[in-house]
Amino acid sequence: MCATLLWFRQDLRLQDNPALSAALARGGPIVPIFILDDAGEGRWPMGGASRWWLHHSLKALDAALREVSSRLLFARGDSATVLRSVIAATGAGAVFWNRRYEPATIARDKAIKAELTAAGIEARSFNSGLLHEPHTITNKSGGPFQVFTPYWRHCLTLPVAPAARFAAATLPGPAKWPRSLALEELELLPRIAWDSGFYETWAPGEAGAQKRLRQFAARAMDSYADTRNFPDRDGTSMLSPWLHFGEISPRQIWAAVQAQAKESGVFPPSKGAAVFLSEVGWREFAHHLLFHFPHTPERPLREDFARFPWADDPRGKKLRAWQRGRTGYPIVDAGMRQLWHTGWMHNRVRMITASFLVKHLRLSWTHGAAWFWDTLVDADLASNTLGWQWTAGCGADAAPYFRVFAPVLQGEKFDASGDYVRRWVPELAKLPAENIHAPWEAPPHVLAAAGVTLGKNYPHPIVDHATARAEALAAFKALRGEGVVER
Repeated sequence: MCATLLWFRQDLRLQDNPALSAALARGGPIVPIFILDDAGEGRWPMGGASRWWLHHSLKALDAALREVSSRLLFARGDSATVLRSVIAATGAGAVFWNRRYEPATIARDKAIKAELTAAGIEARSFNSGLLHEPHTITNKSGGPFQVFTPYWRHCLTLPVAPAARFAAATLPGPAKWPRSLALEELELLPRIAWDSGFYETWAPGEAGAQKRLRQFAARAMDSYADTRNFPDRDGTSMLSPWLHFGEISPRQIWAAVQAQAKESGVFPPSKGAAVFLSEVGWREFAHHLLFHFPHTPERPLREDFARFPWADDPRGKKLRAWQRGRTGYPIVDAGMRQLWHTGWMHNRVRMITASFLVKHLRLSWTHGAAWFWDTLVDADLASNTLGWQWTAGCGADAAPYFRVFAPVLQGEKFDASGDYVRRWVPELAKLPAENIHAPWEAPPHVLAAAGVTLGKNYPHPIVDHATARAEALAAFKALRGEGVVER
């Protein structure tokens, strides 16, 4: 039997990998390969934080393959060109891969499948990354869902395929391995060492994903509904980067919840588990929307928002203050600094920081989406697009634009003790809880005792909340003529 090329992309695991299972079932040598194809990503090649994660994930996958007498080939360039070259070098008769759902990769993969098939090469793709693929889910009218609740309610009526177990002691390889780049030649790691906090926070790879899932299931899943909104607690799964790179599958997560349900006989086994699975559902919904509305990474789903009167920021001063965590609003600054240091931000704080950009600064959501894309280790085109359009009020199932997340109130509600702010904004660490979310309102003697000098070691607020809210309302009225709600 001639060889099968196993083309890894965002499925960097051995367990529950349908393309790998199919290659084993086909028989013959298996040649695993990863191709760094930035041009094939269209307008959205990976940002710096994602590239860091990818480097370490590929290193872990190569090590796992070597444990079963295989290895991972590394290549860089146009995917079709690289595949042709490796087919010629190995005499491969098949190329198997797991599907992705971004517009550019769908177009690329269709062209590659057509070319391979025309050349007599067996080309097969599989669902690896979703519980339910976007084209399989329709509403009662036969179209795509645009509201999450009915979408997820429908999904919960559908069976979920079991996670496939990989148990092979060895993977058969070719008689002669073709040439491979060294992992370092992909140049995924930063040249300037801004990534020290990443190493403190993350363990990319399939083993790290499984460890984190076990920890979350044991410690936090049952209480997830009550703790997930508090950024000072370890109350979320933090599985998003492992999910994005396919080091763990949603089917494996589903199976882990089912395993807990066996003890109680109820699925989901707790309110926390149900809410957690609904967050997996939001990820599914994001891919559903991106598949059916491929223009949304650049343009609003609600076309009337294309004429929204965004504010001017000609020198980018306000945008840079937001990016650097220097807005003068502690909960916002804490989130942006957590993002820069770890490549990740707590979901509640993502909503607060995003709302601040589009409501208080009235800067386009596209600026925020681009910054998150470059700085998040879990930067996912579908989820990033959904999240920012939700905040801006211009997407499916969106939060209305007139819903303003007031940063002080959000901080007081979800970081009441101020511990999250103290961790990420250390210049405010000595402020008492009652002052830490609005230091500009603190008495001078309190600021002095805490070593805080506004305008020097911590900025004054770059905008006034009441003024910004009024301007946001006026801008929205210009578009729709509705009122404002503060949360």
